[in-house]
Amino acid sequence: MDRERPSWPHAETPLEAAVLAARWIRGAAVDDELGRWWRPNPDAQGRSALPDASASIYAGAAGIVLFFIELATATGDESYLADAAAGARRLAATVAGGGGDPTLYHGTAGVMFALAEAGWATGEAAFEDAARTAADRLVRRLRGFGGSGHAALRTRGVGWTSDPALRGDGGIVLALLHASGMLGVPEYERVAVEAGERIAELVVPGHRFGEEGCADLPLDAVTPGFLSGTAGTAFVLARLYGVTRERAFLEAARRGADFVRTVSVVSGRCALVPHHVPQGRALHYLGFCSGSAGVARLFYELHRIGEEPARAAAADLEWVERLALGIMQSGVPHRQTEGFWNVACQCCGTAGLVELFVGMWSATGRDVYLDFARVLAENLIGRATGGDGAGYRWYQAYRRLRPWEVTADTGYMVGAAGIASALLHLHAAEHPEQAGRQVLLPDNPFPAIPLPTPSLN
Repeated sequence: MDRERPSWPHAETPLEAAVLAARWIRGAAVDDELGRWWRPNPDAQGRSALPDASASIYAGAAGIVLFFIELATATGDESYLADAAAGARRLAATVAGGGGDPTLYHGTAGVMFALAEAGWATGEAAFEDAARTAADRLVRRLRGFGGSGHAALRTRGVGWTSDPALRGDGGIVLALLHASGMLGVPEYERVAVEAGERIAELVVPGHRFGEEGCADLPLDAVTPGFLSGTAGTAFVLARLYGVTRERAFLEAARRGADFVRTVSVVSGRCALVPHHVPQGRALHYLGFCSGSAGVARLFYELHRIGEEPARAAAADLEWVERLALGIMQSGVPHRQTEGFWNVACQCCGTAGLVELFVGMWSATGRDVYLDFARVLAENLIGRATGGDGAGYRWYQAYRRLRPWEVTADTGYMVGAAGIASALLHLHAAEHPEQAGRQVLLPDNPFPAIPLPTPSLN
């Protein structure tokens, strides 16, 4: 066995891996008259997991802009901030064009979030102006809903889509709350609260059935997960309670949390969440989108908002820890399971778990969580591809039901930008003397400065 170090660059630390990922992402850059965007997959004849998302947070330029902002902060290298600014200029032009998907992960709300963060990081007022343009467009696109249609949607009120979950109206609500604070426009918060009132009227918020957008699910399936299910919708309502202190939001969030608890599988101090019920009770995703890493965010948000009595908040934190322990006891990352397959990304893979465990360490100060985040990161770095000197990327089967489709993407939730961002968050946790504000998406409730909470008291 050849024990010599390889001749190509090899990362020994999370920061080095993030820098090598940036090299590969830079190789995918395309500059035009509007600014910069990045090819989803720059491999020769390479296909992307989501090829039609050139501007989105999920798989496009908005998420890559966020990564470069963070990398500039972590390294002190201003050239990365120039990358972010070039991408933000094109996002601003995209906003000026109008129309399209309004949501956080795939559309205007996500572009708005990235532009606001770019304005804060670079000091360029044009980016903040473009973020306000995007937010104003979302306000104008608000529409009324009647009392007909699907049983889960027969609630009067206002919104943007037929979907109350994070991937729909819930994500837009969170983005507008963020924009209200970042951009100093109270009207955005008012609109977010008004849209949230309709979501709060659902009997069990966040039920999603196997219909439009859920082609792989049976028609009567209900998803308790985060991005498209009950837990994420309840998270939005908990956040609205934290902002308004209106009991209706807390009661609705509690209904959602109670449903998630009811359908979860509990063994000792561990808990796992089914992907969907009633058919998928034995399928337990572990990642952000539909698994434990995302659902844990709901219970930490309920703990964070400081509800009385205190015992309720303690029970919420206990559930965060149950879900975390369920992940740790599953054998990942070295063991693949049906709900944790050949996938590395933020959405459903190892990077999303790194985010959870770094966040839990920041919130609790318990070293066991930081140690497990290191194990996850070591696995991520070890499985990176970079032998050609082009930089780090991660080949994975993004879609669980199509394991033969293996791709490497540049984007945030599906590829290298998000994986490297998670590694940057671990780097910040390991170097508290350099700690600074992290760019966390609006549905991440953990501290934005990665220091154990007790050290901030």
